[in-house]
Amino acid sequence: MTMDLNCDMGELDDAGHEAALMEHITSANIACGAHAGDDAIMERTARMAIDRGVRIGAHPSYPDRANFGRVEIPMTPAEIEQTVFEQIQRLDAIVQRLGGRIVHVKPHGALYNVAVRNTEVARAIGQGVARWNSHTPIFGLAASPMLDVWRSMDMPVAGEAFADRRYEPDGSLRSRKFPDALITDPAQAAAQAVRLAREGNAQTICVHGDTPGSVEILKACREALRTA
Repeated sequence: MTMDLNCDMGELDDAGHEAALMEHITSANIACGAHAGDDAIMERTARMAIDRGVRIGAHPSYPDRANFGRVEIPMTPAEIEQTVFEQIQRLDAIVQRLGGRIVHVKPHGALYNVAVRNTEVARAIGQGVARWNSHTPIFGLAASPMLDVWRSMDMPVAGEAFADRRYEPDGSLRSRKFPDALITDPAQAAAQAVRLAREGNAQTICVHGDTPGSVEILKACREALRTA
């Protein structure tokens, strides 16, 4: 079994940190300027990925830089569709100019979490992606209803699990408002990555680039998954 290891990137103005993250992943979800990043950071991150053979994904979000896209904001389905489409287009223009291509889309933060439980939001995201390219896989929470929405739209999907986040009993992610929402111990994160991979619902596992110790967490997860 193969397992993709992804990281949300292009969110920090720290090229050294992002280069270190890039050494341990197979997919990079690049922020499209709505919650973080700008054209220069997108280009830098995409170039790193292309140079290292890391797959590039678009990482659209609520247009809310003040809250890093981690707070739900009121938007109609049509507005969500439009912003998702525009954000992917913005990154795609840069990636194509560098000779690369976007091969998946992963919503960010609150947009992702709302879509887990809100079928209208999930459908709006899918429509935004489909306007750009209906054959592009969308990453979403493994075994969640959001994947069923996209499948019903004939969109390819990839179930995603999180090595550095704690889960609630119902399979949802624990809110970041709780102090134990993040797993920052590399050994614990690696053990969770292996467990989630073995459960068989996920095709890709995420470690967030802004999690404290994320480079060491990614390194531990990659080695553990290889061994397992």
